[in-house]
Amino acid sequence: MCQNLEADLIIKNTKIVFSSTIVKAGLAVKNGKIIAITTDENLPKADKIIDAKENLTLPGIIDVHVHFREPGFTRKEDFFTGSMAAVFGGVTTVVDMPNTNPPTLNIESFRLKIEKAKGKTYVNLGFFGGVCGENLDKIQELAKAGVLGYKIFMDKVLGKPLDDNSLIEAFKLIARTGLRVAVHAEDPKLVEQATLNLKKTGRKDFRVWVESRPSLAEAKAIEKLAFFSHKTGCKVHICHVSSKMGVEVLRKIKSQLSKIFLTSETCPHYLLLSFEEAEKVGLVSKIVPPIRFKEDKENLWYGLLDGTIDIIASDHSPHLPEDKAKDVWDAATGFVGVETSLPLMLTQVNLGRLTINHYVKISAENPAKAFGLYPKKGFIQVGSDADLTIVNLKKESTIKSENLHSKTRLTPFEGWKVKGLPTYTIVNGKIMMENGEITGKPEGNLILL
Repeated sequence: MCQNLEADLIIKNTKIVFSSTIVKAGLAVKNGKIIAITTDENLPKADKIIDAKENLTLPGIIDVHVHFREPGFTRKEDFFTGSMAAVFGGVTTVVDMPNTNPPTLNIESFRLKIEKAKGKTYVNLGFFGGVCGENLDKIQELAKAGVLGYKIFMDKVLGKPLDDNSLIEAFKLIARTGLRVAVHAEDPKLVEQATLNLKKTGRKDFRVWVESRPSLAEAKAIEKLAFFSHKTGCKVHICHVSSKMGVEVLRKIKSQLSKIFLTSETCPHYLLLSFEEAEKVGLVSKIVPPIRFKEDKENLWYGLLDGTIDIIASDHSPHLPEDKAKDVWDAATGFVGVETSLPLMLTQVNLGRLTINHYVKISAENPAKAFGLYPKKGFIQVGSDADLTIVNLKKESTIKSENLHSKTRLTPFEGWKVKGLPTYTIVNGKIMMENGEITGKPEGNLILL
């Protein structure tokens, strides 16, 4: 039957990875959609044939936490360079954060971001709208304009912070849209007081940064957000969980509440680096929340593997070297990650830390489900978008900033050896990256719900 079809692209000699199984089968793609999954012998004729050479085909990787810096901070990154880095990292869809200049707080700034992104992205690109104490009246209009969800910083990153009453009101308004809100979960009062006390001591060692943002601040914020979510019906996503205490609170909440609207993510740097390793790297590894201790790292792994943590994301947040060349209090927070996330995690698959099926679940299926993209994305079936990542689990490399593709390339993983690399990144049926070379044009879709 399939041989009567005509395809734009077929992938043969591969195994397709699902969250629960691996199937030896070929794929056929037409007009950006998967039209057949069958044996190689039954695949239709196609204009383009990929021989995967026994490598694995995954649903396209979805990174729900990137800062591509446009508009306003394009000296650090922009949609073109950030999306290029993404396809080199096997990522097919990203969601961009709203803390740009201007911040994405209303329909005008949202439309500006859309205009800036048109014709400049190699990947599918969705956007978060920002929420602060000054724009609750803009929540509905942002939803109608097409944001994929919302982002709240509990401090003043986007403007006036939300007190408890305004946070509850924001959750009620967001619940009416049916969208999910991602939250940077750190109690601002605890962070502010710890920072004030530590600055008075005159300390500027690396450890003081970790102490200024205690695990309790994360745990307390998660607890509050979960309670407000439960009471309002607002779907909440906890960004970049970094601590043992945060994992424990999440696990307790999920076990106690029968109706829970909460998802969460962690990042490769929290899973793979401890304070001692970050300290050796220096301020390149400064990020919020901070990279903590071995006990935190191990418990994050427990949380990721037992389902307490749902998603792996990069928190790709590029900075220039001069932004980091300051003291511990003034140095910028963040580093690149969208290109290194998949190789770092596939290395853990090779080490037996998690299965390739579980990796697909946390990097494609769960992100798609959390943000309303499933099963169009995050899953391989007939009718789904042909967003696909083919990986060679045996291929080895060394992470070097000079070989990355972001505009700025600082990484705490400089010199790390990785095993497991993307060989093809396919976005909407178009081959964007093939064996370490860009082969497509910046024709990714803007995802407007």
